[in-house]
Amino acid sequence: MTRESKVRLIASYLPQFYPIPENDLWWGKGFTEWTNVKKAQPLFSGHEQPRIPSTLGYYDLRDVEVRVRQAEMARAAGIEGFCYWHYWFGNGRRILERVFDEVVKSGTPDFPFCLGWANETWSGVWHGATNKILIEQLYPGKEDYTNHYNYLSVAFHDERYIKVDGKPVFLIYKPDQIPDWDQFRDLWQELAIKDGFPGIFFIAQTVNKEDIKRLLAQGYDAVNPVRLYEYEKVKHSRIRRGLNNLFNELRVFEYKDAMKYFTDEEDKLLNCIPTIIPNWDHSPRSGRRGYIIHHSTPELFREHVLDVWNNIQHKQDQYRISFIKSWNEWGESNYLEPDIRYGDAYLQVLKECFVK
Repeated sequence: MTRESKVRLIASYLPQFYPIPENDLWWGKGFTEWTNVKKAQPLFSGHEQPRIPSTLGYYDLRDVEVRVRQAEMARAAGIEGFCYWHYWFGNGRRILERVFDEVVKSGTPDFPFCLGWANETWSGVWHGATNKILIEQLYPGKEDYTNHYNYLSVAFHDERYIKVDGKPVFLIYKPDQIPDWDQFRDLWQELAIKDGFPGIFFIAQTVNKEDIKRLLAQGYDAVNPVRLYEYEKVKHSRIRRGLNNLFNELRVFEYKDAMKYFTDEEDKLLNCIPTIIPNWDHSPRSGRRGYIIHHSTPELFREHVLDVWNNIQHKQDQYRISFIKSWNEWGESNYLEPDIRYGDAYLQVLKECFVK
């Protein structure tokens, strides 16, 4: 059994690794996240593509043994649990729900979890058709919000569900997209109390550190800043960034430079949860529209991890949390799972830094 970790590490988990009818229709029979990963090509000299998994291979998440092995690897590295991305588009419409539903119903793997609501409209971005709507994210109001809570209630009551102050943790990817946040928040808090909990521990995710205080003032229990783009803001002017986006210019930055901005003084706040970022390269999905932070190494990752630790080590045990982006976002070259270049070195870094 793994020894206790000094920090509550929660790794984002993407379920997009098995075929579903919608992806078959939009992108072709058998499409999964691996489709883009396998076809990725270097876009410049020294570009580290394609990324190739090693230990787990090009897995299918319908395989229970794969999910068990993932949990074993994560636990050994000191990770407390996975934050499964959850898709609820309104009016009861869900997608990619099979993996998490099976985890809850089967009790396997015996590994903690929470949910992150990926509340955004799906477009045709993978094929460059950014204006093509595939599934629109809707917010129909009280009845749907109640149905949404009731659907998740079984998971919230699961003994594996990650909690803070007895409250189920619920991360919201796009907090500013919810048009009636106050109603949604108050209703879920009321439903949670009736359901036997002290409430819901709402976490707002943001890529803009300037939003932290505002989101906390809106009633979120905590904010999770993902500072992927902070270095670009420092290096390039707003006009330059706008032109890059307009003309789909490839944006490439060194990990050794960008990582200095991944954690900051705000992370010392009790209700600010930092993000550990092992690597990032969006080009397998987006081609030359990609955002690339390259030349990440386990040695540099260790420096970043220790910077995060320095900002949170003073916090009380249950609030000493860091999200990891991500466990298995291979289409964004953003993962901890072993690959053929570094093996399990990133997992070993976490184990050496955090497991007592």
